[in-house]
Amino acid sequence: MNYVRAKKHLGQHFLKDINIAQKIVDNLTIEDTNQVLEVGPGMGVLTQFLIQKPNIQLKVIEIDSESVDYLSSNFPILKNNILEANFLKLDINKHFPEPFNLIGNFPYNISSQIFFKVLENKGKIPQIVGMIQKEVAERISAPHGSKTYGITSVLLQAYYDIEYLFTVNENVFAPPPKVKSAVIRLKRNRVKQLDCDEVLFFKVVKAAFNQRRKMLRNSLKQAYGVVPDEFATLRPEQLNISQFISLTRQIELRLKNL
Repeated sequence: MNYVRAKKHLGQHFLKDINIAQKIVDNLTIEDTNQVLEVGPGMGVLTQFLIQKPNIQLKVIEIDSESVDYLSSNFPILKNNILEANFLKLDINKHFPEPFNLIGNFPYNISSQIFFKVLENKGKIPQIVGMIQKEVAERISAPHGSKTYGITSVLLQAYYDIEYLFTVNENVFAPPPKVKSAVIRLKRNRVKQLDCDEVLFFKVVKAAFNQRRKMLRNSLKQAYGVVPDEFATLRPEQLNISQFISLTRQIELRLKNL
C-alpha cells in the first residue's frame, strides 16, 4: 500500500510539506521523559522524523485501519508500537505506566476533546506539541483580557505554559482544510494542584464563560448565590488564573457555610 485516502468523518487532512513536518518534530524537546505518543500519524509525515530523534521510545495511535496497514508496511521499526485505537477512549494508565510526551497533527474534529483528555491525565503528560485549527490555538494560548480567552484558555493555562509556535496555510494539506492551522506547544508548569477545589474550579470557569457577556454576579448567581464584591461586576475574560482560583476558593467557603 503506497497511499491512504483521507476520510472526512475522521477529520483527516494529510500534511504534505516535509519541512513543516520536520519543524513540528524539532519543537518537541525531550526533557522529562523519552516516551512519546503520536496521535493520528496517518501516512507517517511526522513519524519519519520522530523515529530519527535520538533515544526516544515512540508509540503511535491511529483509529483508521487503512493508515495502520500503511504504517505497518512502511515503518517496520514501529512493530508492536502501533495502537489501533481511539485516543479519546484510551486507558492511559494501562498503556503508559510512566509519563509521556504527546505530539501530532490532531484531527480537527476532536482537537478540543484531545486537550480535555490531556487535562484528565496532566500528571502523566509533561509536554504536548500539536497542529490544530488556528482559531483553537489562538483560544488556548490567549491571555486574559482577550476576546478569544475562554474555558480552554483558563483550564489549560492553569497547568501548562503555552506557546503559539507558528501558523500553517491550507495549501500544504491533502485535502486542504477550510481553515488555517497552527502549531502550539504546552509544557507542564510547576503547579501540582490548584490552591482550591479543582472540581469546583472547572465548574466555576465553565459557568462563567457559558454566559461570557454577563457580569459574574449574574452568570454565577443561579449556581452559587452571591458573588464576592471584588468579582461581581467583572466579566470572565477579565480574570487571570489566580483570580479564578481566588474566586473559586471564596465560593467554596461560602458553600461550606450554608
